[in-house]
Amino acid sequence: MLRISAKTGEGVEAVLDAIVERIPAPAGDPDAPPRALIFDSSYDQYRGVVAFVRVVDGVFTPREQLRAMALGTRFEAQEIGFMSPAMRPVQELRAGEVGYVITGLKDVSELRVGDTLTGEKRSAAAAVPGYKDVKPMVFAGLFPTESDDYPELRDALEKLKLNDAALFYEPETSQALGFGFRCGFLGLLHMEIVRERLEREFDLDLIVTAPNVAYRVKPMNGEWVEVHTPADLPDAFDEVEEPYIKASIIVPKEYVGTVMELNNDRRGRFDHLEYLSEQRVHLTYEMPLGEIVLDYYDQLKSRTRGYASFDYDISGFRPGDLARVDILVGGESVDALSLIVHRDFAFERGKALVEKLREEIPRQMFDVAIQAAIGARIIARETVKARRKDVLAKCYGGDISRKRKLLEKQKAGKKRMKQVGGVEVPQEAFLAVLNLNETAKR
Repeated sequence: MLRISAKTGEGVEAVLDAIVERIPAPAGDPDAPPRALIFDSSYDQYRGVVAFVRVVDGVFTPREQLRAMALGTRFEAQEIGFMSPAMRPVQELRAGEVGYVITGLKDVSELRVGDTLTGEKRSAAAAVPGYKDVKPMVFAGLFPTESDDYPELRDALEKLKLNDAALFYEPETSQALGFGFRCGFLGLLHMEIVRERLEREFDLDLIVTAPNVAYRVKPMNGEWVEVHTPADLPDAFDEVEEPYIKASIIVPKEYVGTVMELNNDRRGRFDHLEYLSEQRVHLTYEMPLGEIVLDYYDQLKSRTRGYASFDYDISGFRPGDLARVDILVGGESVDALSLIVHRDFAFERGKALVEKLREEIPRQMFDVAIQAAIGARIIARETVKARRKDVLAKCYGGDISRKRKLLEKQKAGKKRMKQVGGVEVPQEAFLAVLNLNETAKR
């Protein structure tokens, strides 16, 4: 341990001397072909993409033709320099130094964090190891509450992608929600950050559909395809695979039983238990990614009073007995409310969702049937009762046939309304999917 002197100057000098003595100098060959690791990037509206790099080998100079080894992007280094802390241009970046490279590129997705820069004329033989292409794992739909705001949402996503290369989006049309975008995120935290930025920075009012994950499906006599929405899942298929994660949970020992119960409810498979100390336990589970994208983290925190910590890594795809649960409102399928769930939980989830929708959908002038179905088989049903006028109020006695005639006339009118009437599903109904697990528990 260093003892800092009472005199500030002497303490700072002691710390700097200790850094020089104890931390080894960066290893690298200045005479080798240039290689630099991109560890971060930003976007400047005048200069384009600015890559922050650590030079591993060789020397970089301004106006040199460079290439990203993983993506193959080619550009000219307009300026290189150090951060001290403001940008300070220099004439070269040598092996072991950390600095920035102004590329002039107009799309931040053309340079990825973890990629390796090298010279175009004198290229390195191999990239710095460890690079993996960023792949979105959680998908959700973003729809404006007002259809007129669709152009503003499109422009906002284009601007946001300039600073966030991991964001993926494509246009999507929903029968219930209109025009919007299907977006891919790295995880739930990434999704929340993007939504908050869209609402705060661009003043948008959005509807976010329930997040889901990417599934791999093999249709009948077909090739494997990747499915991002329940609507894309075919009615008949040979096999379906879902992504799995390796979850790492650190929790106080008194909450181990509660956490294990939660993981078992989410189809988790126990892998390892280790005591880090007398009070802390490390649990390792293998779980389907689709089981944690809704409210798993909230449930974990509430059941452990906020003491649990959670982390996970994607471990690959595995076969699963999955089915698509469609929601029918008034006989019409609402694609934004469809779910892909395990068959063992299909009835429970479908029943909980139709019960929640019955509370959210307002009463009409006719009965509205809310059904959950797997293919052509109805697994749950609830009915929103119609508003009824008291047509017998004017009858003060008399023959029962007169009352029956009035009721039959009202029934015929309700039937005609149902044939031509439509059901408007409110925004709150689409949020019912987010609280589905909590509703099912009750």
